[in-house]
Amino acid sequence: MQTERAYKYRFYPTPEQEILLARTFGCVRFVWNAVLRYRTDAFYQRQEKIGYNDASAFLTQLKKQPDTAFLAEVRSVPLQQCLRHQQAAFKHFFAKRARYPRFKSKKQRQSATFASSAFAYRNGQITLAKCQDPLSIRWSRALPSAPSTVTVSQDRAGRYFISCLCKVDAESLSITPKMVGIDLGLKDLFVTSDGK
Repeated sequence: MQTERAYKYRFYPTPEQEILLARTFGCVRFVWNAVLRYRTDAFYQRQEKIGYNDASAFLTQLKKQPDTAFLAEVRSVPLQQCLRHQQAAFKHFFAKRARYPRFKSKKQRQSATFASSAFAYRNGQITLAKCQDPLSIRWSRALPSAPSTVTVSQDRAGRYFISCLCKVDAESLSITPKMVGIDLGLKDLFVTSDGK
């Protein structure tokens, strides 16, 4: 059985990559906030829940407007992944597992998620879409397989990180036939059935 596991590394972008990442982070943040405002208004004004398909259609309309034409300068994959993350946040909110999604600030940690169609993994190097050079990643350990998605982030201190989601074989727990009973007592805190 396989499961997915994330591996996080630090990387050092070139000046060209820094500009592209800053633009991508800004567009992802703008889309998150615009779609969150759209969903909130729809719910409070019309008592209407907006799903992923409606949010994606709203994003398409945003890209066609002259004021928000800058959204076309970055790949659409991180913007679509942003909508998927927001859909999951609303799903957790309505299931009462999380609070209502919040607006994103420029001062917070910035991130963008790239699906496999928006990056290339060749010879142990990752190249993001619209970048000419591969990322200069400080590999602390090898990846077990090719990543299915990568999330690029920048913390508040300005450091860049990449998180690679890879499929790995799940470790199975060994089943032991041995059982132990525990008795809580007054003289001793507890005594096990094997005498310990």
